[in-house]
Amino acid sequence: MAKKRRERERELERKRRRRKKLRKLREKYLKAKSEEEKRKIIEKALKVSPFLTEEKFLSSINENSGN
Repeated sequence: MAKKRRERERELERKRRRRKKLRKLREKYLKAKSEEEKRKIIEKALKVSPFLTEEKFLSSINENSGN
């Protein structure tokens, strides 16, 4: 039982860390000046979160910047 709990805690921690990294990358993307910088940030985001698509990453930036 305890083993399952530890695995779940690790899973949740990885998820939290991934969200935090993606949040930082989104902020960096908004501050980026050149297209090359933006491309590198998108590539890094896709490495951090392989299931994420470029469109999804960009749409979440557009949703958050409107608030």
